[in-house]
Amino acid sequence: MNTRTLAANVLAQVIVEGKSLTDALEEILPKISLDNDRAFVQALCFGVTRWYFRLDFILRQLAPKPIRNQEVRLLALLGLYQLEYTRVKPHAAVSETVSALGDKLWAKPLVNAVLRRFQRERGHLLALADRDESATFSHPGWLIGKIRKNWPKQWETILEQANWQPPMTLRVNLKQGSRTGYLGSLAESGIVAHPCRFAASGITLEAPVSVQSLPGFAKGAVSVQDEAAQLAVGLLRLEPTHRVLDVCAAPGGKTLHILESHSDLGEVVALDIAAERLAKMKENLVRASLDATVVCADAAKIEAWWDGKPFDRILLDAPCSATGVIRRHPDIKLLRQPVDIAKLVDLQRRILASVWTMLKKDGLLVYATCSILKEENETQIETFLQNHPDAREVPIESAWGSPRLHGCQILSGDDGMDGFYYACLTKCH
Repeated sequence: MNTRTLAANVLAQVIVEGKSLTDALEEILPKISLDNDRAFVQALCFGVTRWYFRLDFILRQLAPKPIRNQEVRLLALLGLYQLEYTRVKPHAAVSETVSALGDKLWAKPLVNAVLRRFQRERGHLLALADRDESATFSHPGWLIGKIRKNWPKQWETILEQANWQPPMTLRVNLKQGSRTGYLGSLAESGIVAHPCRFAASGITLEAPVSVQSLPGFAKGAVSVQDEAAQLAVGLLRLEPTHRVLDVCAAPGGKTLHILESHSDLGEVVALDIAAERLAKMKENLVRASLDATVVCADAAKIEAWWDGKPFDRILLDAPCSATGVIRRHPDIKLLRQPVDIAKLVDLQRRILASVWTMLKKDGLLVYATCSILKEENETQIETFLQNHPDAREVPIESAWGSPRLHGCQILSGDDGMDGFYYACLTKCH
């Protein structure tokens, strides 16, 4: 099948059906035999979702009336993306996109006219887009408004950073070797990289590569994880014999990091409600030759699975809006809706209150999100402290992020990292 047709099919699953881009691609990519074709389809899908609101604005200026056929509309967006953001030769972008319409003969003149008119009127159309806020920042208007309200001085930079392609960052398994040693292995493989500034086992690549080309990846020598996410384990202040609970743990990046960093822990329990994501976690544990107690259960309903034995440390990587990782998952801009935020805040509140009961006296809970919205972060922690007199905040002393009234916030793109929030809480007597 035509690669552009495949890309349109993936985009339809995201935009029309509400499926995540990751899941849609995982279904399609294995069916494509050629590496270059797989990479092209993936690049097209990420590109259109990243720039969707800008491309859609431009398409609405070009089409005489709304294009109601979704496949035709998505192929038109794909054509515009190729013309504006890729190195595909313009004549190929137009002709191959029109060809992807197949037997939709009625649509071929329409898409051909739209793409050729964009070529002729590009400057004027881009100027029009720059006068529309949603098209300028390629974000939905409601999210622009919320980010502006949360960060009145930084909102434009945050939105711009969210449209940048993120770096590929690795976490070295210190059980198998040192970061210095792995940097040497990368150099021998011709992969240019440098150590992360804040994460002790982190490495950032100059350019992304396939995981199969990473030395020792299949044996767990290294994993892909953003530097901001790697900071969680250091905040846990782990000690020998500690019993550790990782809540909302799948697909296991932080669980593996805990196990890689400390070999003398009493037990590590990894909890998640999604069985299919836990299956991926188990694969990752096997790849890294690590062991954890994996539990599939609802974190807000501990009576169904908890044995009553308290934990010394709890890491709660709470379900959130994921507004801090839009640069990695641009489909968030399409899938997330305004009503979702209040629901997520309520879910976070319930899970936090539930897992708090499992923490030992003097134990430590690290609350984390990949969100930049205050209601999910510092306001959530403020409310929790007000409602739990046995909770006390432990200040985060770090060279990264920005200290808030409660916790510490990394905004999207700060020091090259994803947007992340952390707060540390201890249980008083």
